[in-house]
Amino acid sequence: MTTVIMRPDDANIVGNVHGGTILKMIEEARCIIGTRHCNTQTGDRCVAALARVERTDFLHPMFIGEVAHVSAEITYTSKHSVEVQVNVLSENIVTGAKKLTNKATLWYVPFSLQNVAKIVEVPPIEYSSPEQEEAGKKRYEAQKLERLETKERNGEIIMSVSLPEPYTVAFSQSSLIHLIGPSDCTLHGFVHGGVTMKLMDEVAGIVAARHCKTNIVTASVDAINFHRKIKKGCVITISGRMTFTSNKSMEIEVFVDADPLVEAEKGKYRAVTAFFTYISLDKDNKPHPVPPLKLEGEEEQKRFEEGKARYLQNKAKRLADKERQQ
Repeated sequence: MTTVIMRPDDANIVGNVHGGTILKMIEEARCIIGTRHCNTQTGDRCVAALARVERTDFLHPMFIGEVAHVSAEITYTSKHSVEVQVNVLSENIVTGAKKLTNKATLWYVPFSLQNVAKIVEVPPIEYSSPEQEEAGKKRYEAQKLERLETKERNGEIIMSVSLPEPYTVAFSQSSLIHLIGPSDCTLHGFVHGGVTMKLMDEVAGIVAARHCKTNIVTASVDAINFHRKIKKGCVITISGRMTFTSNKSMEIEVFVDADPLVEAEKGKYRAVTAFFTYISLDKDNKPHPVPPLKLEGEEEQKRFEEGKARYLQNKAKRLADKERQQ
């Protein structure tokens, strides 16, 4: 278990801990347990690289001064990947009150330290029952299929528009440029998944704040797909655009494009994609209505309808989960 106290640099101007800070903690905990497991066998030493993050819900906000407890467990292994499930608890060290703030599932692939292009075989784990193993296999096949489907959309580019109308996609879309330095990277010289996710959350937060002009917090993150590794020395551009709004939430699509400056002949490429959901809060930290998104053109209408379908699907899943817990 990892324990971290939340500091002012981890939070927004009203004291809510950034979703990206929590995602970074989650990824670091899972990277440790994944790498440890993959090095329990003889052969090449390796490090576990993040390949995908499943949908992550932010169940309760975390605040400055609270302590985050991050616990991780390996729940499935295939020949070349590891599924790790993580829980995050926040603790008020003054009152002793604890609450579950996040539950997440990540997939890792182990790469050899001697040859970064070589994927190392994963030691199998023991399952408590055949049913548990079968359920894990189904999750593995489902995420593998969705990663392939996501790659088909990777040709899209967010274009900048001058003087856009308020509440349009163009008005709030935002980009951030970051040079990948040594402190951002693993032993292999490739960027930590947590670093990338934190930057993605920052851009998504800017998009959400520009749209509604209120305090905003991360509500959930749909699957984050890591399509290609990002090497030290690359310049990455993180771009976000609004795709859907409901009465109280906003969906923002975020792309990460990498530009290898030293190996410029390789060209730019799409490295990571995800959908973030934010909610607007009033001065009392209560949910606040979100201004409707003004759509321009067929492409924006199509993305809006796709976002609406995801919103309704996730809403139905939350209701079903709530009924099962009662």
